[in-house]
Amino acid sequence: MPLLEITKVRHLTVMLRLSEKTAELVNQYAAFLESEDADTVIDHALNYVFAKDREFQAFLKTPESENVRPILRVRKTPQAASRKSAARAASLPDSVRAFAAEVTR
Repeated sequence: MPLLEITKVRHLTVMLRLSEKTAELVNQYAAFLESEDADTVIDHALNYVFAKDREFQAFLKTPESENVRPILRVRKTPQAASRKSAARAASLPDSVRAFAAEVTR
């Protein structure tokens, strides 16, 4: 019987590296679960560990847990990048925006 139960959740896209052995085990565990989604396997495995680690659960209840430095590399979505580009373009002088519009036609 599998230790993990897989349900659909909303995910962020992050970048991380795994050892070859860990990647192989993730693929094998996904096959064992009859899942074609390794991301969900990794997500659930981490949540399982987080829930079972009593010391980590105690840490989460401390003020120190609110002030951790983010180390996970989150990939920006195309929508967020488009909004940033639009905001940057809106801050340009009208003459520069007009020139850019001419050049891109």
